[in-house]
Amino acid sequence: NGNHLWTDSSSYPAGCSHVNGYKVDNWKQNLRVIYQCFVWSGTAETRRRKAKSCICHMCGAHLNRLHSCLYCVFFGCFTKKHIHEHAKNKRHNLAIDLLYGGIYCFVCQDYIYDKDMEQIAKEEQRKAWKLQGIAFCVGEKYTTWEPTKRELELLRHNPKRRKITTNCTIGLRGLINLGNTCFMNCIVQALTHTPLLRDFFLSDRHKCEMQSNSCLVCEMSQLFQEFYSGHRSPHIPFRLLHLVWTHARHLAGYEQQDAHEFLIAALDVLHRHYDNGKKANNPNHCNCIIDQIFTGGLQSDVTCQVCHGVSTTIDPFWDISLDLPGSSTPFWPLSPGGDGSTVNGESHLSGSTTLTDCLRRFTRPEHLGSSAKIKCGGCHSYQESTKQLTMKKLPIVACFHLKRFEHSAKLRRKITTYVSFPLELDMTPFMASSKESRMNGQYQQTVDVLNNDNKYSLFAVVNHQGTLESGHYTSFIRQHKDQWFKCDDAIITKASIKDVLDSEGYLLFYHKQFLEYE
Repeated sequence: NGNHLWTDSSSYPAGCSHVNGYKVDNWKQNLRVIYQCFVWSGTAETRRRKAKSCICHMCGAHLNRLHSCLYCVFFGCFTKKHIHEHAKNKRHNLAIDLLYGGIYCFVCQDYIYDKDMEQIAKEEQRKAWKLQGIAFCVGEKYTTWEPTKRELELLRHNPKRRKITTNCTIGLRGLINLGNTCFMNCIVQALTHTPLLRDFFLSDRHKCEMQSNSCLVCEMSQLFQEFYSGHRSPHIPFRLLHLVWTHARHLAGYEQQDAHEFLIAALDVLHRHYDNGKKANNPNHCNCIIDQIFTGGLQSDVTCQVCHGVSTTIDPFWDISLDLPGSSTPFWPLSPGGDGSTVNGESHLSGSTTLTDCLRRFTRPEHLGSSAKIKCGGCHSYQESTKQLTMKKLPIVACFHLKRFEHSAKLRRKITTYVSFPLELDMTPFMASSKESRMNGQYQQTVDVLNNDNKYSLFAVVNHQGTLESGHYTSFIRQHKDQWFKCDDAIITKASIKDVLDSEGYLLFYHKQFLEYE
């Protein structure tokens, strides 16, 4: 929209000479009143006044980029050029954008920068934030960026700008294996290519409040800078490894660890460091970026077989662990129509298993049996019951853990059953709200083409090659919506969608489609 980033009026070649005509008498106080009443509106009273009075004096609209004349009481649409007509007729050359606070000069035909006006705007904005009690999220903790004098010099002497093209490799960077650390490297690749998490860290949203240099969130923030710096040489994540060993002692040492276990430990440490040990008003709910992106709500309904009373609990989760055919746990059901039907975009071959199959099994009603009776609140006695899990709240990132490693008293083995998974996944059938569409454990697909909130896109896959005792982790990550790359520690190679979908699959990462910005 023509906004300038310069912080020093001398940096702007000529500046706007028309501002001086406004700077007379009590101009500062008048400008403050406009910001207080019609732009930032820090109190409920000024917000009500703004809602009632700020309408275009020509067409009566509230929207269309409403601007206010700085010389008189006149509001006009910028989009429909009603404010332009006023400026031309009255020769009032300056107006203020009532949404963002920028000042427009109709002679220069651009938004202008003036050091004195900008200072007033900032002061009034901070006052409004404080009055609204939101300084913690934009004013004090997160600060806006403005170029320094040194940066302005660099901008002047380096006019070329880097443009991200579809074949750009920014964001792709290998990781050195520091001794059986492929389990960590593949998870780092998945996290650094999580769209919303990437957007968060690359916009410098984390401001550390810890006193020591042991903040894992700071290290993750630095990792994002390293990945998206454009450097091609493999990164050496020694600081990350040290912090993981420090804060997750069970992962310390150079033995091969489980990638799923590392993921959960990393999310837990990031969550704890981000909160910095502070107790939220609601201890069961955290609003840190980790919980905002990865936390979902799992609903458990236990139904008494005698009175049919239902007891419901909802628990938070970061991932869903799914049983596989071939494990010691009986697998049920298989896909409907094993003759080549398609559900959730998954191609069914005869006898093959899909991610949807695993989710159906996870959300099917399960009879708990006589050995696991519960005390029914309705019957006031111990009765047999059924239990069913469904998704009450879906996370932004849905992570599915395919339980390939089986540990029991009798055996330890890896399950290599192939499970097909789709590029796009609709979680609507597995929601608590869709429960009535599945009766007696039978799946009935509901068609809800308008419910895009439950639709996901695959963006990362972690694989394990080899045996339980001797194996290696690699990952596939998505770049620019449709390009895939295989990450094998320090080596990054181009991959096809077929390579991704044909892989064995251990951890599958899906992102809500409507929240992706690439």
